[in-house]
Amino acid sequence: MAIHFRRKTDRDRSPPPVPHFIQLSRRETPVWLPDVVITEKRRQQQMQLNSKMERLRICMVSDFFFPNMGGVESHIYQLSSCLAERGHKVIIVTHCYKERKGVRYLANGLKVYYLPFPPFYNQCILPTIFPTFPLLRNIFLREKIQIVHGHSAFSTLGHEAMFHARTLGLHTVFTDHSLFGFADASSILTNKVLSFSLADCTHCICVSHTCKENTVLRADMQASRVSVIPNAVDPTGFLPDPSKRCADKITIVVISRLVYRKGMDLLAGLIPGITTKYPQVQFIIGGDGPKRILLEEVREQYQLLDRVHMLGSLKHSKIRDVLVQGDIMLNTSLTEAFCIAIVEAACCGLQVVSTKVGGIPEVMPPGLIYLAEPSIQGLSEQLEKAIDDRIQGRQLNPFELHSKIRTLYSWRDVAERTERVYHTVLETPLPDMATRLQRPQQGDLRLSGPPPGHGAGSGARTCDRKVPADLRADSFTTVLTTRPLIIGERRDEKNWCLMTAEIRMTSSWLVKYLVAVN
Repeated sequence: MAIHFRRKTDRDRSPPPVPHFIQLSRRETPVWLPDVVITEKRRQQQMQLNSKMERLRICMVSDFFFPNMGGVESHIYQLSSCLAERGHKVIIVTHCYKERKGVRYLANGLKVYYLPFPPFYNQCILPTIFPTFPLLRNIFLREKIQIVHGHSAFSTLGHEAMFHARTLGLHTVFTDHSLFGFADASSILTNKVLSFSLADCTHCICVSHTCKENTVLRADMQASRVSVIPNAVDPTGFLPDPSKRCADKITIVVISRLVYRKGMDLLAGLIPGITTKYPQVQFIIGGDGPKRILLEEVREQYQLLDRVHMLGSLKHSKIRDVLVQGDIMLNTSLTEAFCIAIVEAACCGLQVVSTKVGGIPEVMPPGLIYLAEPSIQGLSEQLEKAIDDRIQGRQLNPFELHSKIRTLYSWRDVAERTERVYHTVLETPLPDMATRLQRPQQGDLRLSGPPPGHGAGSGARTCDRKVPADLRADSFTTVLTTRPLIIGERRDEKNWCLMTAEIRMTSSWLVKYLVAVN
């Protein structure tokens, strides 16, 4: 019996082996981030998860992004990277920065649209609404966007993008990163704009429970439409290094913008007393701003040129190199929604001393932070306590502190919780035109609890009491002193809403006031 051998053709040949870093899937391959270490087991789990879940197309919009660096910029970058890791299509839209225009791709594969609108004031574009519509519409249709996610109440581009997205029938999400007051004219006008913008927003995210209370009151919106998802930190970029510390000195690090809101006046009054009482203490101050002149005057007046070091403006990549030189991190902010700087410092193994304002008490447990009243005396007491603990060796080991922060905050956890908000938003039916037009005129602020899985946690309580009619959005209302409005964990239910001073300012009075000021 004759055996015939057939020559192998190209059809019979098996394909070449696929490299391990290429994901085989019918879906579009997500971009794996180079700065995120993904083990083989985690990659397989992520591939299985990506095959089961629905792939979303998300557009992040804000005036604040790279090459500028800050809390909002870092939040957008890290959140977008982790969402891309989970298999979603994420693009970023911002305005141009000098010669940086058009479409750019970052090192981790993120696609960024730098629109040809120059910044007008404080890194924000001029509010025009209609000129931005053609470009944003083109981007939304080209990328087949499902959700438009705006960031920061200061961002003009973010508010306009959400407005145009709702005109095109897209779902919108807004993240508030800051706290606002109620007493000055600037806050009143900003709160009115925010109330108009968020009236048509599908859902809102705040970085702390205090920020949620502030946003619900300012924007006059239902608390059930607001979720709390904190910021996080990349632990791989903030590793402790005790060898960089001075053995014979105690170094206090301050990294902040040198402005009034960051409490630089408190720092200027604090430095002379601490340096006089503790000769082994030195300060390292990083950052720049109008209050730098005040700090330099204090340094020269008390002859502290060799003990108070001014580093000026720092790049974000250099912050870790400065933090590892210190023993104590000092934060003197007068208002903060979520201070990510103290989380980065604790991740580097520094003991944190901070003012007890805004959402800072929610950031870290009491054993990892010294909380002080926003005064020179209060900060001095807690800072002296931290210095004494450092001298007597009662502080936590830097690597132990790093491991605790690593378990508390993770950008992957933030991305997972944000993804749940996205799916909730997509299930929410879009209102018709009549409902959209009526929303900005309705004062429907209800102090109800958060939706399941998004609020203060399983121990959160709810309350359905409405704000009085004279505090509705139809008049300019200023609340000088308020107690917590949303009852979450560690909140007192009896004193949940106590308004001690109300000043109603009508629009005609406000116009006269602005004319008189100008």
